[in-house]
Amino acid sequence: MKTYIQLANTHKTSLPCDLQDDDVRYPESLVEHFLEEYTQKGDVVFDPFAGFGTTLFVAEQMGRIAYGIETDQARVNFVRSQLARPERIIHGDSRLLATMDLPEIDFSITSPPYMTKDNHPGFPFAAYEITGEGYADYLRDMRSIYQQLRTRMKPCGKIIVEVANLKTENQVTTLAWDIGQELSTVLRFEGEVIVCWDMYGYGYDHSYCLIFSV
Repeated sequence: MKTYIQLANTHKTSLPCDLQDDDVRYPESLVEHFLEEYTQKGDVVFDPFAGFGTTLFVAEQMGRIAYGIETDQARVNFVRSQLARPERIIHGDSRLLATMDLPEIDFSITSPPYMTKDNHPGFPFAAYEITGEGYADYLRDMRSIYQQLRTRMKPCGKIIVEVANLKTENQVTTLAWDIGQELSTVLRFEGEVIVCWDMYGYGYDHSYCLIFSV
């Protein structure tokens, strides 16, 4: 597999007007690329941070069995309205993944909610509410989520986390490296694929797809 790919940061589907302000989806082409590489028809594909459902929509269209978890009810409602099997998007908190009714998983891909080291407006795993939790808590929760996910994966399952390092006016948060290091304590890190975006937003022209196995 190539260690970098180039994709257009465009979407095939549009969101309802009331959800467009929060559109931070990765493009369908990213999911298609990795499903073709790592999965077959009939495989179970899982997204622990399903968001607006991109992973699930593409997986269904490609003949995979799609499951996901999303904490935001409005997003869940939208995803359910688009899925052939709407019951497979679970409204809940991924930090409680071990308690949820999920099948054995062949492959997982996601882009988690991001967090900067300092001055972040809210906690990503609490729908960006102010909880008093910080960056160390965020990384701890990421590790816990993937430790739980590991027990649901099939023995040869692959896990991909798409993430970028974050640069603001006053600091750089090495989010990709920090997540990679944290998840490597509970999963086997196999390397990364650099994704170069033809049309990019939020100031980033590339991101990293971190590849893990159980």
